Amino acid sequence: MHIVLVNPEIPQNTGNIARTCALTQSTLHLVKPLGFSIEDRYLKRAGLDYWDKVEVKLYDSFQQVVEAYHDSNIYLATTKARRSYNEVLYKPDDMLVFGCETKGLPWEILQRYPEQLIRIPMLDIGRSLNLSNSVAIILYEALRQNNFLNLK
Repeated sequence: MHIVLVNPEIPQNTGNIARTCALTQSTLHLVKPLGFSIEDRYLKRAGLDYWDKVEVKLYDSFQQVVEAYHDSNIYLATTKARRSYNEVLYKPDDMLVFGCETKGLPWEILQRYPEQLIRIPMLDIGRSLNLSNSVAIILYEALRQNNFLNLK
């Protein structure tokens, strides 16, 4: 599986997501600008000693990700979607895309892929779930549907 973070802002979230990616053999794609340095101590601390076990790819734009993985399905997590994440049939090479913590995904990306928008059902009493929690929820549903691939 592929996890794409578009303009992540909080190093601890990205570190936690990197750890999840390492433990699930998922590739982590980071789209600039980032709200922190890759050398950030909070980022490294949150990822603990998993950084050498995760494949991380860095991009200047979301379009670069799309071009590099044009054969993969793209699903964009947003509170603006109508379809729940569990209504999708995921494949092992799918890309799960998440926006930054404070703004979500840019409107122009959401408009370009209206049929690929998914959401995590939740009460409308706050903004949304934490980014690293959202990644884990959707990623594990995709992995479950694929019999957890090579995981034990």
